[in-house]
Amino acid sequence: MLSISGLNQFYGQSHTLWDIELEVTPGECTCLMGRNGVGKTTLLNCIMGELAIESGQINYQDQALHQMRMEQRARTGIGYVPQGRQIFPLLTVEENLKIGLSARTDKLRQVPEFIYELFPVLKEMRQRRGGDLSGGQQQQLAIGRALVLDPKLLILDEPTEGIQPNVVAEIGEVIRKLNRDIGLTVLLVEQKLPFVRKVADRFYILDRGRRVANGKIDDLSDELVKEYLTV
Repeated sequence: MLSISGLNQFYGQSHTLWDIELEVTPGECTCLMGRNGVGKTTLLNCIMGELAIESGQINYQDQALHQMRMEQRARTGIGYVPQGRQIFPLLTVEENLKIGLSARTDKLRQVPEFIYELFPVLKEMRQRRGGDLSGGQQQQLAIGRALVLDPKLLILDEPTEGIQPNVVAEIGEVIRKLNRDIGLTVLLVEQKLPFVRKVADRFYILDRGRRVANGKIDDLSDELVKEYLTV
């Protein structure tokens, strides 16, 4: 579904991503892992068009994603939940969700009811401003907003960061439901190992901007964890 080959990216004179190769298989949850500062968010920003790449290809469902403008990429069926959530604090929950409708191809103008079924708290608080929600509720809102556009691929950048444990568990269940029951393909950046082992099918590890390991989640050994993931 998503294929990255030979990707290189620079910040000024600094070479940040080196010949990245990555495959996201339809219907699976793939987790991108690594310590802070190794290039995980940079890679997601390259996929979404927020950062230009120096060389390489990003293909999504046989489309050359790297040749598209940033605003075109959401219309291809990619839902993106960025690090830090980036909701609109002065808009209501419902208004935040409706923003995602503009990227739909079927012209739907109402928030799909299944969003509220996945996150009942959003229905209860749909007239409350986004900035008044707790961190966990804001994360649920950010995921709901990405799902509103009816994506075929959902990309999440550290969805459990700074979230209370009970909401982390809820988000994990939602990802499992979307991925395994509905068949939504997921690319996830995450550092919490128990969460990763619960939701992911495959993993990739980055270190200093390079891919250093990948495989099925059952192949994520204690040695890899100690060498590349333990702080």
